[in-house]
This record gives sequence, structure tokens and C-alpha cells, in this order.
Amino acid sequence: MPTCLPLVLRRCHACASQRLRSSGKFRVNAHHKLIDVWLLALCTVCGETAKLTVLERTNVRSVRPRLLDRLHHNDPSLAAELLQDPVVRRRNRMDLDWDDAWRLDTGGTDHPDHDHPDHEAIEVSVRFAARIPVRPVRLIAEGCGLPRAEVERLITEGRIVSAVRLSGKRSGDFTFTLKR
Repeated sequence: MPTCLPLVLRRCHACASQRLRSSGKFRVNAHHKLIDVWLLALCTVCGETAKLTVLERTNVRSVRPRLLDRLHHNDPSLAAELLQDPVVRRRNRMDLDWDDAWRLDTGGTDHPDHDHPDHEAIEVSVRFAARIPVRPVRLIAEGCGLPRAEVERLITEGRIVSAVRLSGKRSGDFTFTLKR
């Protein structure tokens, strides 16, 4: 689950930094019947403000009233949604850095009981509270209290199996089975 907004990977217009921190604040500017909306972000090095375009020269009547209200009230959950929106990301030529912006919630005991003789296999469901790209090997290692190399060895041996590929990054829910 996310703990804060991710860093925005885009070049600062004032310095050579490649990282911006979203403030979670919006700037809404109306021109007669047209509206512009930006999500404000600050450079992590120089503190200069950058504007990430959300809406550009859009007819005010085409914007849902609930969305407009959320923009005017700087809704932090809306900022998180818009940062993950592929259209906004493409329009602003940006990517997201989720390092240190999420945490693993195991929902109970921290680590499965590896030594318990009654368990032949443990079925584990991984649910994402937000679409955060994370390596499944890292999640399994952190959730089970194992080193990553050990998790990769268990996958190679067929003791950790899943219907989805466990290499690379995932941002969607999946399940895996840990066999004794």
C-alpha cells in the first residue's frame, strides 16, 4: 500500500535535477468557457515549482462537477490517481519513482511458519492497494522474511509457483504457492 505520493521523474526546468516531489496541490485557471488544470510539483534540489498538465483548454461544461470540486479542494487522493493516469503521464513525459513510497502490509503474522509440519503448501494472495510496480521476488522475500536470493532459488526449484510470471515488475494482484 502507498505511504506517500511517488517522486515524479522529469527534468526540472531550472536545474539539472531529474526528480520532482508532488505537492498534492492543484492550480485551476479559467479562461471564459475554457479551463486549465495543473498539478504542482517541487524540484527536490532547487525547490522550483513545475506544473504538470492535467487539463488543457477544456470546456468547463465537459468537466464533471464532482471532479471540479475535488480539484478546487486539493484532494490528495485525486493527486495520487492523476499521477498514475497513463494519459497524464504521457502528456507530461514523466515517469514515477515508487522507492520508499509504499509499504508491505501482511495483514497478520509477519512471516509464515516455515517449520510447521502440518502445512504442505501455503497459498498466498497479494493485493495491491494502488498500482505500484514492484518486483514479486522482493514482495515475497520481504513478506516471508527471506533473502531475495533464497526466494529466487525456491522459484527455480519449483517450491514457489504462480500462474503469473514472478520475474520483472507487477502492479496487479496475484497469488503464489509456497511448497514445503
